[in-house]
Amino acid sequence: MSNPKVVVIGGGTGIPVVLKALRKEKVDLTAIVTVADDGGSSGRIRSAVSIAPPGDLRNVLIAMSDMPKFYADILQYRFDKSDGELAGHPLGNLIIAAISEMQGSTYRAIQTLAQFFHVEGKIYPSSDAALTLHAVFKDSHEVSGESQIAGYKGLIDHVYLTQTVNGESPIASRNVVKSIMEADTIVLGPGSLFTSILPNIVIPEICEALWKTSAKIIYVCNIMTQRGETEQFTDADHVRVLNEHIGTKVIDTVLVNIQEVPEEYMNTNKFDEYLVQVDHDFAALKAEEVNVISNNFLELRDGGAFHNGEAVAKEIVAISQRQEFRH
Repeated sequence: MSNPKVVVIGGGTGIPVVLKALRKEKVDLTAIVTVADDGGSSGRIRSAVSIAPPGDLRNVLIAMSDMPKFYADILQYRFDKSDGELAGHPLGNLIIAAISEMQGSTYRAIQTLAQFFHVEGKIYPSSDAALTLHAVFKDSHEVSGESQIAGYKGLIDHVYLTQTVNGESPIASRNVVKSIMEADTIVLGPGSLFTSILPNIVIPEICEALWKTSAKIIYVCNIMTQRGETEQFTDADHVRVLNEHIGTKVIDTVLVNIQEVPEEYMNTNKFDEYLVQVDHDFAALKAEEVNVISNNFLELRDGGAFHNGEAVAKEIVAISQRQEFRH
């Protein structure tokens, strides 16, 4: 019997934790990674070189590789703030940018590096072009640029993407749709709802593939609400927003953390995007027609609240090994 095909979709710092744990399990693993980041090093590089931003791809590359810790430390090394034009750039971002420019494609650059670093699985940027994320708020105000969205005080109604260079509709990278259609299980998140997960899903080809796939679709619900994005959201609100953007109720299972986060781990100085722990609304989750797996998925480290990658991975594998499918 072949290993289940698991596709993880997202970005930011959330999915590398789960990918690193899934790499140790008996699954055929694929990561589809957002390319809508326009802040920090990634934003500066994509403006200078006109490539898809490398930061999220760098973190996924490290998570899915068996590279020695020293290699990972090199890729993650961030130049000091006194280093002029290099200030704040992780070395890995510059390497990805250089190979992308050499090969004329971020997609090809990541495949090259995946082979070089012995990545166990496949990594695909959701698009081969840099994308601009647009958020339309409930008051009809619109903000363009992922890094700018949290700065506007209002509730987000929906988000959409355009190609940064020409303003046209985004196009999925090669093999992305194929991976979704061939998957046994698709995992959304964990990660920022509006700026890490949805920037993949609202690419029209990816959205359509999620309608059509026979794979089980799992959403790993965030543990904490996020400033400027999901303030006062319940777990059901997260699912509702995902289904609204996809256009139909495709999520089969939601993983919900029920372990309480201690007050001292809500460090708004160190993790200023955090607000409070996500509230549960199991009645509303039932209305979204999802199976709920509630457990202790919490890991407390570095002064913050994160998902326990091993606990999440074990649930994903258990679901993947069951035989029932959506269609």
